[in-house]
Amino acid sequence: MNLRGHIPIYKKLIEFYRNRIISQEYLPGAKIDSINKIMSRHQVSRETAKRVLQALIAENLVISQPGRGTFINGVTSMVKKWGMVIPFYSTNIEQLISEISKQAQFSGRKLEYFLHYNNPDEEMRSIGQLIQKGYEAIIIVPNYDESITGEFYRRLNPGKTKIVLADNTMAGSYFNYAIQSYDLGVTRAVDYLAEWEEKGNYLLLSSERWQGRNLVFDHMKQTFEMILEMKYPDRKLFHSADINDLSVDFFRGNNIRGVLAIQDSLTVRLIGKLKKWGFSIPEEIRLVSYGNTELSELFTPAITVVDCQYEEMANKIGQLINETSNLIGKQIIIQPKLIVRET
Repeated sequence: MNLRGHIPIYKKLIEFYRNRIISQEYLPGAKIDSINKIMSRHQVSRETAKRVLQALIAENLVISQPGRGTFINGVTSMVKKWGMVIPFYSTNIEQLISEISKQAQFSGRKLEYFLHYNNPDEEMRSIGQLIQKGYEAIIIVPNYDESITGEFYRRLNPGKTKIVLADNTMAGSYFNYAIQSYDLGVTRAVDYLAEWEEKGNYLLLSSERWQGRNLVFDHMKQTFEMILEMKYPDRKLFHSADINDLSVDFFRGNNIRGVLAIQDSLTVRLIGKLKKWGFSIPEEIRLVSYGNTELSELFTPAITVVDCQYEEMANKIGQLINETSNLIGKQIIIQPKLIVRET
């Protein structure tokens, strides 16, 4: 590690070891570097090495056993809390949080949520901290490039904490998970858009205002393109990740007749723009939103949606957490459904 700079060396070293303990690069019960090892490994004084270990002991991250050494502390007591770790905050995620919160209350638990901003390092840190604090369960909506955190989940030792992964593609997992079938959701949306006699092209509207790759959007786009290729080869798919890039010329020039937006809040914004540009909905352009939050039903016109079935997902997550079995790898796949309203 780089010990140069204006931050004191001992603080850098404390952070170095703290991060590795929390992310479980050093597993609970494992022996941590001794004072002599810290001195030789990082070329620091004995006083600095002692200060680092003393700080880690004070934070209850390690425990010193006279004559044996210093070891990574394991969780000794659990707290009656569920933690939820999410990549970003949106109307869709808000709906899922609300439904899971109901399950937590039903189980006599408090739900707290933590943002990891689609950052795999922050995701791993958050999970490690909640395990260290003894949270009874952690529900994780992983960062949208799961491959980056695959090794972390493979070696993760949650102790008594229940881990449930939710609402992602999750092609493989070492823990229980409850997800939705994006393939089926996109298929139902595309088939509905294609029912219209007025043939034209389509737009998949996403949002990439956070860092990192989004494999879910990639997956939805690939599914959309595959359906068009197989069933409607005379129609094209356009993709936009920024609603501000769209214009009336884009819609008219590309003969856009149908839109699938990946969040209800995006759909509402798009409807406002389309009305401003003089389009009639659904006479000229059909819209389907992926979500079905309160916003989609209460908005005028009421929005046709692919219902993510967040209530059912939350029920299944609650069941996975409350199961007495210690078996992991249980996969529950929720089937989204199309709800036709006014768009």
